[in-house]
Amino acid sequence: MAGIIEVIQRIHAFPHMKKYNVGIIGYGWVATAHIPAINATAQAQVTAICSSRPQDPAALSVQHGGAISCHTDLARMLADPNLHAVSVCSYPHQHVDHIVAAAEAGKHLIIEKPLSLNLADARRAAAAVRAAEVKVCFCFECRFSSQLMATKAVIDAGLLGQLHYGEVDYYHGIGPWYGQFRWNVTRESGGSSLLSAGCHALDALLLCMGSEVESVTSQTTTSASSVFAPYQYPTTSVTILRFKNGALGKVASVIDCLQPYYFHTHLVGSEGSLLDDKFHSTKLGTNKQQWSRLSMKMLDSGDVSDHPYQSQFQAFFDALDQGRDMPLTSLDQALNSHLAVLAADLSARENRTVKLAELHG
Repeated sequence: MAGIIEVIQRIHAFPHMKKYNVGIIGYGWVATAHIPAINATAQAQVTAICSSRPQDPAALSVQHGGAISCHTDLARMLADPNLHAVSVCSYPHQHVDHIVAAAEAGKHLIIEKPLSLNLADARRAAAAVRAAEVKVCFCFECRFSSQLMATKAVIDAGLLGQLHYGEVDYYHGIGPWYGQFRWNVTRESGGSSLLSAGCHALDALLLCMGSEVESVTSQTTTSASSVFAPYQYPTTSVTILRFKNGALGKVASVIDCLQPYYFHTHLVGSEGSLLDDKFHSTKLGTNKQQWSRLSMKMLDSGDVSDHPYQSQFQAFFDALDQGRDMPLTSLDQALNSHLAVLAADLSARENRTVKLAELHG
């Protein structure tokens, strides 16, 4: 009995004694949301951090509730055989190199968006992950939000019938008041309105429509406000998508708006429609003259501290336990959405419709 009590005391004394030790690549704003979410899962604990800026391991260990080693040399951190997974929280233009290094070291991956800023790097990252046969949790975490989970439940129950049109729009003014503004304004790291943030909306549209994208047509513009003048790329884009089943979709990505955060959803099907947290369904005989309400929490903030990371990361470590791919946000699912984003940006640059087959070729 004394031995059992001692083991229990050790577990409580050292909360990092979990099944998966996780390293963080890049100790910035988003990492401060990943770490507590990972630590709150049943199986994982952050035990290492690699940052270009030297960190105090004692202070971070106290702050995050477990022993943490600190590194400035990524290869040294990845060489640790006791490290099972890493979370890539570095600048977007660094993602691919860090993904490849971690995959080649045999570490499972949590990857912040975007996967890459161009097609060649997206292919390089995917090839490295597949060659290493490691698992991926890609941070399209909005799929785990109350809003999208309730929306998907309505779709899956058939209450809207067959969808033939959907629009999901991302309105979030990313100005000087926002954590990522300093580097987000650059083409090198921000990339585009969609790559910067609107990719969440495009990914949500693909989740809802349930069909592969055939082609995209996109146009961009910019705000006249001096607030957004530092941006090196167009800050608003509108993309029309044609799906292989004939359905149409639209995504507006507006990161130069001066308004509250708004993640707009409007789906139209053969048996009804859904508008944000409201719906009408002929299958349920609801009143077509007024909307019926759904019980959900709307996405209402771009702050990483408000993102549903914990639910997503718990699903990831559960999947690792079961030896299967991550549900909802695996590499293949993320790659489908990412290629659609890259196709939209190509369409806007070249002022033409882009078929997704061009990027798959």
